[in-house]
Amino acid sequence: MSLANKRILTLPKSFTPCTIRELLIQLYIPKKWQHFLRIERAVTVNGSYQPINTTVGAGDTINLNFTQVETSQAYLPSQKLPDIVYEDNDIIVINKPAGQKTHPNRPDEDNTAMNDVEYYLNQTNEHVYMIHRLDMWTSGLLLLAKNPIVVPILNRQLALKIMKRFYLATVRKTTSILDNGTILDPIGLDETDKRKRRVRSDGLPSVTHFSVISQTSSLAKLKLDLETGRTHQIRVHLSHHNMPIINDPLYDPSANSDKIMALEAFQVELVNPFSFEKLIINLSNNDKIKKQP
Repeated sequence: MSLANKRILTLPKSFTPCTIRELLIQLYIPKKWQHFLRIERAVTVNGSYQPINTTVGAGDTINLNFTQVETSQAYLPSQKLPDIVYEDNDIIVINKPAGQKTHPNRPDEDNTAMNDVEYYLNQTNEHVYMIHRLDMWTSGLLLLAKNPIVVPILNRQLALKIMKRFYLATVRKTTSILDNGTILDPIGLDETDKRKRRVRSDGLPSVTHFSVISQTSSLAKLKLDLETGRTHQIRVHLSHHNMPIINDPLYDPSANSDKIMALEAFQVELVNPFSFEKLIINLSNNDKIKKQP
């Protein structure tokens, strides 16, 4: 079995005793994989198999063997290295430039962020797996997985709002903006332009929180936090409220095609898979990484 399919963790001193089943839930392991781990007796505690209702506690060593997980991948490697902000055994976070797609739409594409990371990881016989996307014209932090085991775990964190992503945007404005607020407008397709989305009553629920970092009579710098992840959500919400992001090629009527869009994914927060450690990865920090218990 590949080492990539095995995980060993020692429960920290602060760990509250619970059953193995409850531990797997705390680790955000999907129910289907919990089932396989149980029927294949693929969970051991301190070197020996224990029933799933066995209580474990601080200092216990848990070994998980994910025999049912496939590790194949099909992205073509580019010939370009990504700008790596953070990396460990399971995840990699890169600083994606504006103008680059997150992932290929055709099997023969090789110039996206995913292709760059595939090229980098191929050097150690690893592959890249997608967790979330950034718009082509949005720059900043893109979180990717280095193996398929952590993909559903991180997707579960996204669904439960445990993983958080924060953005910075500079917008045009004609009136003063409240110091903070929430935009709740539903978003759907724009029938007049297939590339775009718009606010519409029959659209999908969409929630964007914002706070003002600074503003002048004509510009504002905003920090944004998404509860939902609709296509172009930040761009649509801000433009709908007469605050288009500067140089947004689709939603800023005054965009300069020679300039990049002023939207950056600057921070991501998550619980590191197979640990109880909170990671805060921030482009603004000199050391870029904060870890919290």
